Amino acid sequence: MITVGIDEVGRGCWAGPVVAGAVILTKPINGLKDSKLLSKLQRQRLDVEIRLNTEAIGIGWVEPAVIDDIGINAAVKLAMQLALDQIADTYDEVIIDGHINYLADRPKTRELIKADSLVPAVSAASIVAKVARDNFMADIDSQYPAYGFAHHVGYGTATHLQALKLNGVINLHRRSYKPIKALLQ
Repeated sequence: MITVGIDEVGRGCWAGPVVAGAVILTKPINGLKDSKLLSKLQRQRLDVEIRLNTEAIGIGWVEPAVIDDIGINAAVKLAMQLALDQIADTYDEVIIDGHINYLADRPKTRELIKADSLVPAVSAASIVAKVARDNFMADIDSQYPAYGFAHHVGYGTATHLQALKLNGVINLHRRSYKPIKALLQ
C-alpha cells in the first residue's frame, strides 16, 4: 500500500509561514518520529535521508498575510492542498496527522491522531516541513537580525515579545494573532 503522509508545522507561531509536508517513502528509515521529539541535528540528518529515499515530496507554504486573511485552519488546509498537489505519483491513501481531515473533499484521505509518531510517511512529512520552515526562518533572520528568528523560528517566546516591543511588528508577523494584534493597538 502506497501512503502519502501529511503534517504541518508553524500553526502556533506569531511569525512566518505555516508549512505542510507530504511524503511517500520508498523504504524504511530508522529514527523517524514526530519532528518535535527530535533535536535540530537529528531532524537535519533525517531530512537528507528522507529526500534520498522518497518516491515523492511536496511542501506547501502559506504566508502570514494569507493566514491573517483566511484564518489558520483554512491556511493549514491550503498548505496541505499545495503539498499534496506536488505529489504526481499514484497512491492508495493519504494520512493526515491530527484529529481533523483538512482534505476531506479529496478521495483516499483520513486523519489519524499521533500519526506523526505512528506512520513513517507522516513522520517524514513532519520532519521535511519542520526543516524547510526552520531553514526559511534562519535565512530570514539575516534580514531582520533584531528579532531572533533563527532561534525561536517565529514562536511566541519572551525573547520574541521583547524584540517586538523594541522593534515593532513587521510583514512576517501574523497580525490577526492576539499578541501581535495587542501590540498594534
